Amino acid sequence: MTTTSNGTDSTAMITFGAGCFWCTEAVFLGVKGVEKVVSGYSGGKIKNPAYREICTGTTGHAEVTQITYTPSVVAYETLLEIFWNTHDPTTLNQQGADVGTQYRSVIFYNNEEERNIAEEYKKQLDKSGKFKGRIVTEISPLINFYPAEEDHQNYYALNPSQGYCQFVVRPKVEKFRKQFKDQVKD
Repeated sequence: MTTTSNGTDSTAMITFGAGCFWCTEAVFLGVKGVEKVVSGYSGGKIKNPAYREICTGTTGHAEVTQITYTPSVVAYETLLEIFWNTHDPTTLNQQGADVGTQYRSVIFYNNEEERNIAEEYKKQLDKSGKFKGRIVTEISPLINFYPAEEDHQNYYALNPSQGYCQFVVRPKVEKFRKQFKDQVKD
């Protein structure tokens, strides 16, 4: 786990891609123990990409959120559970109407411990039959992370009446709040 000290408790960081980063950011900002969520791009081949480049699907980047959390409040495994239950990990390069490699389901791990936990969790989910299809979530090392432009940060909170937020983001946030009541920030 990548950890840093914030003076009172250590924090860790994980990077998830679950389709549009506006959805993922809105969900994880509501999780107890999550200190910060930054929307951005990871896994691609060019440095400092811009949203317009990512949208072409040719850079190799995924829209991701980099989540800083306090492990003593919320475990990595709990974050994985929320991740897998708030998007469809069985569709390759697609979440709803959002299609392209930039919308892939992906976990960018920081170390072998995180990789092993994610791989084992994925195997258990596949065996359980919880999802109708096979889980296609990519599990790859974090090599790069580039924060998205400022207008993509905290998007749902700043644009709640925007159409995409109403019809795509809000239902995911509501699903999280209903399914993970004990993990919702007060």
